[in-house]
Amino acid sequence: MKILKTVKEVKEEVKSWKEQGLQIGLVPTMGWLHEGHLSLIKNARENNDRVAVSIFVNPMQFGPDEDFDSYPRDLERDAKLCEEAGVDLIFAPQPEEMYPNGFCSYVDMNGLTGGLCGKSRPIHFRGVQTVVNKLFNIVTPDNAYFGEKDTQQLAVIKRMVLDLNMNVKICGCPIIREEDGLAKSSRNSYLSPEERALAPIINKAMTAGKEMIIKGERDSAKVIKAISDIILSVGVTKIDYVSIVDSLTLEPVEKIESDILCACAVYMGTSARLIDNFSLEIKG
Repeated sequence: MKILKTVKEVKEEVKSWKEQGLQIGLVPTMGWLHEGHLSLIKNARENNDRVAVSIFVNPMQFGPDEDFDSYPRDLERDAKLCEEAGVDLIFAPQPEEMYPNGFCSYVDMNGLTGGLCGKSRPIHFRGVQTVVNKLFNIVTPDNAYFGEKDTQQLAVIKRMVLDLNMNVKICGCPIIREEDGLAKSSRNSYLSPEERALAPIINKAMTAGKEMIIKGERDSAKVIKAISDIILSVGVTKIDYVSIVDSLTLEPVEKIESDILCACAVYMGTSARLIDNFSLEIKG
């Protein structure tokens, strides 16, 4: 396994793979890898000749009051996990390598980015789209792997690829959870023992909301209130959002009549903002 830190090195390595006719899978990450990331790598390993993982805490997708400086970083730890998982290449650039002096070009989108996480993080998805576009141009993968936990991100990237005619297949992979239902996240490391004990309430609440819809509830407001009440019942003091939106457009729906996505973002304590979601196909 190679650990490369410059665009030039990665392009040279990838060129040799392409010349051999090898299929390339890319797993973009911000590091501090967990079982969710490893499930993406496993999927990539099973379906490609070569697997590249990017490890880059992207400053462009963090707002001024967010956790860029405190986001967990440990390249040595991550590299060990990658090697054990069969990764061929880690691309671990510094910010100045990705955004050299004078950088002023961005990828942005209307529509899918305005609600859900985009409402409280208005610059986030521009940063995501820009860095992912750069990674696609540098690594030129055949397939790229993203987790369904970040479901809005997945939808945005799929749309970007479609709109800009990019030659890469986007592969969404299921949410990986702890035994108590909490979705795996690098930000779970922020939780105190007390917060960690409370955090599974998010999945519990979302599961209750899902059951309401399965049993016939079609009023989004009632489902959202039930989910919110369960989360708040354990002492959580700040919910960023609980939303029910159309699966394709991500526009809010008042009445659940077609396929939907229910997503939430919840603050546990002062530093950890945790997200979760479920999708449902509505028949009849």
